[in-house]
Amino acid sequence: MNLLVYLTLIFWSCAVPADKQKTTSADPIVSDTLVYTNPVFEPVLADPSVVQVGDEFFAYGTEDNWGEEGGYHLVPVIKSKDLVNWEVVGNSMAKKPDWKERGGIWAPDVTKVGDQFYMYYSFSTWGDPNPGVGLAIAKNPQGPFVDQGKVFDSEEIGVANSIDPFYIEKDGKKYLIWGSFHGLFLTELTADGLKPQGQKIQVAGNHLEAAYVFQKNEYYYLFGSAGTCCEGANSTYKVLVGRSENLEGPYLDQDGKSMLETDSGTLVVGTNTSGNGYAGPGHNAEIVTDDEGQDWLLYHGMAKQKPKLNNGTNRRVLLLDRLIWVDGWPSVSGKEPSISSQESPVFH
Repeated sequence: MNLLVYLTLIFWSCAVPADKQKTTSADPIVSDTLVYTNPVFEPVLADPSVVQVGDEFFAYGTEDNWGEEGGYHLVPVIKSKDLVNWEVVGNSMAKKPDWKERGGIWAPDVTKVGDQFYMYYSFSTWGDPNPGVGLAIAKNPQGPFVDQGKVFDSEEIGVANSIDPFYIEKDGKKYLIWGSFHGLFLTELTADGLKPQGQKIQVAGNHLEAAYVFQKNEYYYLFGSAGTCCEGANSTYKVLVGRSENLEGPYLDQDGKSMLETDSGTLVVGTNTSGNGYAGPGHNAEIVTDDEGQDWLLYHGMAKQKPKLNNGTNRRVLLLDRLIWVDGWPSVSGKEPSISSQESPVFH
């Protein structure tokens, strides 16, 4: 650096008022940068669920082997302060549940219930004739989650492919929504959350899985994923939505069609049309609202140019996009994952 440049930098540093030289505590913290580009985490965080604890977010994913990009993870957990910059915490379960002889722990759904954290999870293999849903509980969001056993399996509840649980409360009661391409169903749970009780209600048809319900204004919004989840760059997964004034339904899409019909659902996000985008975006996590009132959607997808790990595992990376609400209906911009720089969420 020559002397003239050095003196110029000193002059400007002294000339700028002190309150302009650094961010004060009252300024919004967006992230380490004001923008981000997808993916926000890689190599894998499939079927994500997210919970906020204080000023931190914890996200969980399906059991997977990340191969040479991170090894085996039994329900991985990662954390962030801004939804953009994530770090691996580790495995949220210390040991695998043993109420089935074999299977993977898929699609965990984590919620803070009282002063504990409940993880409803799927226990299944591909083509499993009798998969089921279990519950594990932890004192801390990072775990370890201790298994409480089976909540129900397909034979007991009378619903084929009983996976993909989502927990929700209403009027002090606990409910679970679940299902995968054999209808989405709702049931009330016992007070301890360990067993179903009462009648199950079908809320959506055979074209959906990965249920999630978000309450906004006077509506319950039922999100679900349709299409093929796990065929690499050829995956057709996408997120659809319907809404109802009641948790139990009936849910209708934007065209007024019942979500029980297999061609129903308003598109939230689908595969990028460009060759360098993402295929099979879906199985969204819980919606997060930032300090500016903007809603954000975390979900997985596979980069078309790198859809698999070297070990053959689907490389389902974590994607983030802002939800845009138009006439009471949500979607991401262009109804495709963003592939260019976007403004980051705002957290003070």
